[in-house]
Amino acid sequence: MDTGLDHKKLEVLERAKATGTDFVHLQFTDLMGIVKAVTIPVERLENALANGVWFDGSSIEGFARIAESDMYLVPDADTFSPVPWSQAEGTKTARIICDVYSPNGEPFRGDPRGTLKRILAKVEEKGFVFNTGPELEFFLFPLDSHGHVVLEQHDHGGYFDLSTDQAIHVRKDMVNALQAFGIEVEASHHEVAIGQHEIDFRYGNALASADYAMTFKYALKSVAKKNGLHATFMPKPVYGISGSGMHVHQSLARISDGSNAFSDNDSQYGLSDLALSFIAGQLAHARAMCLVLAPTVNSYKRLVPGYEAPVYVSWGRTNRSALIRVPRVSKNSPQATRLEIRCPDPSCNPYLAFAVALAAGLDGIEKGMTPPAPIEEDIYHLDKESLAARHVETLPSSLGEAIEWAASDPLIEEALGSHTFGRLIEAKRQEWDQYRTRVYQWELDRYLENY
Repeated sequence: MDTGLDHKKLEVLERAKATGTDFVHLQFTDLMGIVKAVTIPVERLENALANGVWFDGSSIEGFARIAESDMYLVPDADTFSPVPWSQAEGTKTARIICDVYSPNGEPFRGDPRGTLKRILAKVEEKGFVFNTGPELEFFLFPLDSHGHVVLEQHDHGGYFDLSTDQAIHVRKDMVNALQAFGIEVEASHHEVAIGQHEIDFRYGNALASADYAMTFKYALKSVAKKNGLHATFMPKPVYGISGSGMHVHQSLARISDGSNAFSDNDSQYGLSDLALSFIAGQLAHARAMCLVLAPTVNSYKRLVPGYEAPVYVSWGRTNRSALIRVPRVSKNSPQATRLEIRCPDPSCNPYLAFAVALAAGLDGIEKGMTPPAPIEEDIYHLDKESLAARHVETLPSSLGEAIEWAASDPLIEEALGSHTFGRLIEAKRQEWDQYRTRVYQWELDRYLENY
């Protein structure tokens, strides 16, 4: 019988049958980068692939008002995967990532995945593919007998430690889960701070990388919970130690031959003029991009001097205090040339983060911008006079500052679209107002008895 499904969708049905799937999570992402899902019995999968699945978008952060709430999910057949930890349970579940559509059959303008797809289509028209490689750091905390998080470190390990790393078996479980989802893991290790970890996956197309980043968060939280732990991607959960970043490696590849458009072996830094303009564009819009790349009140407790997180708008090669770093590569490996932007943190929505980062870089290319001279010294050791002489600016020091920078930069609204931009500004202003007007224990301890 003719189902009307294309070859890829028929393969999904065959895989679901072959793996004994009982249920399917239809996943999508809200404005804040939180995974959402509608779960259907596998018997409804064929209809979902053919016609989509309707849902109420008015209850999803940043989506729609009640009067315009009807939306439907369109599954992306390329993202079907069994959920690995469900395979050992009584009910087998799979997941498939979806795009969000409006009732008129058009892609919903507030869908973060759709936002990234639109700007990727723009760069493809120019003959390029945008590749990214996010490095998500995270903390593990114990859970008590009631399932509540205990704010104490799970181990006493440091950077690359092994003997004091009590989570190595947990990370192996996490790596196995990620690989079962089809994510090619390159390395895992203990990070600098006590209880902090990192797992890196293969660099590639920005849409796939964003999908992987969302799967990464979902999978690691699930695996951690099964080990009596909580995995958090909060940027700065513990005062006085390093926070968690999401450094993003970036490059443009030519569609015509697959070559790296950022590479030029004859230049000082191995960078093409195109790459230098990309850097200049990102530096020009860095402060406005922070609302998307470092989107929470807590993000700005990570972006402070002393913890390897960038504070100054600068670039360089050996300088890890720079906002944009050029990792050293061999002249025999031009495909490995890339730019690492270091201010994003893992609380961001990766679809929106990649969208604004690409838009800023493209703006630099389109306008033929040139970056300032690179800074190779530790910028934290430069005095105010030296910084002023080099015209080095600083990133926002609070979410409130980031909101105003974003609101005053037309490129951010253009990259996100007016719907997403408006909802994001509104939500973040509410978040900032709630934070700045609340009284915290630190204030009571310091002021209550002294004044």
